[in-house]
Amino acid sequence: MTLNHYFADLHIHIGRDQFNKPIKITGSKNLTLLGIIKEARERKGLDMIGIIDCHAPSIQDELKQHIKNKRAFEKEGGGIQFGDLTLILGTELEIYDSNCNGPIHVLCYFPTLEKIKQFTEWLSPFVTNITLSSQRVYLSAQTFQKGVKAHSGLFVPAHVFTPFKSLYGKGVNKTLTEVFDPHLIDAIELGLSADSFMADRINELHRFTYLTNSDAHSLKKIAREYQIFKLKSNDFTELKLAFEKKHGRDISANYGMHPKLGKYYQSVCRNCLSQNFDNDRCCHCGQAKKIKGVSERIEEIANSITASTERPPYYYHVPLDYINGLGKKTYEKLLNHFGTEMCILHYIEEADLQKLVGPRITKQLMAIRAGETKILKGGGGKYGSLIE
Repeated sequence: MTLNHYFADLHIHIGRDQFNKPIKITGSKNLTLLGIIKEARERKGLDMIGIIDCHAPSIQDELKQHIKNKRAFEKEGGGIQFGDLTLILGTELEIYDSNCNGPIHVLCYFPTLEKIKQFTEWLSPFVTNITLSSQRVYLSAQTFQKGVKAHSGLFVPAHVFTPFKSLYGKGVNKTLTEVFDPHLIDAIELGLSADSFMADRINELHRFTYLTNSDAHSLKKIAREYQIFKLKSNDFTELKLAFEKKHGRDISANYGMHPKLGKYYQSVCRNCLSQNFDNDRCCHCGQAKKIKGVSERIEEIANSITASTERPPYYYHVPLDYINGLGKKTYEKLLNHFGTEMCILHYIEEADLQKLVGPRITKQLMAIRAGETKILKGGGGKYGSLIE
């Protein structure tokens, strides 16, 4: 049996439906279903995407139309095929039960339109507005987990360390068992300010597959984080096997932004955004209130010095729009000449890049591939940046 490699980003929002009605209110208006398909296939070079607003009835109706008009079809193993790209049907929702300190965002994935339609019908009484993204679910966390499983779904806590609306950043004091049944968790999404080495400081996470996804709120942010799956084919059944690490299916590599580039890596003062503290008091303005960074939060709850031995390699990926001197015209030139972002970031020879875009940009691209980038740390909602 031959297993193939597939590039995948499983956390992409829809900003507007086909009638220009909002789905993810904070998402770009250009972030439509067909816009995402085009960007993911033609510019990013992805093989599989997870659209996590497919619980919305208007998105389900739009997908049905594409299938009826033969622009897409449902795969036997689950997922919807657009050309050579597979769409995995997903949803992002907000859990907040009596055991939570704050809201926790979770991702759920379903094999077919019928299954996610049934899930929407089951979910509707427990949310305020089923037509919008990231709705708060008025159910206990474990009741919700069981509901996902009853509809053949996969359950994944999202961006688990970010200071707001996440499992460890806000939801629990120390352990996920305060809220969730670990046996009903299929994988863990790390988020932009953490990597697998940081997550493995927490012993209870060693058992789980780690996902690196973009959480894209605009077209250009698609695939700022992604992974390579090793599968027989790009469908839901194979994806589930990879989460479970069964029959040779797995993640071959995670490609995540360097955690220091993430906008919540470093603790910062809430008042002036300074990153310098003395005994938890800001050295700049004297205030004691701070937005606790992912790095500090993990240090608080870390209980392991041993990383999981079964982890795939984690490569520090830097999106092209972070590269100094690479503007829109140069970006388009690269795509027109070499095809997709995946090709540019992984496969194009250094000499060929230098001929097209010169030494400055090529040097940064090579540093990204080698994991040798120098970074000004991000925090408090402000992304980090590259230092040449």
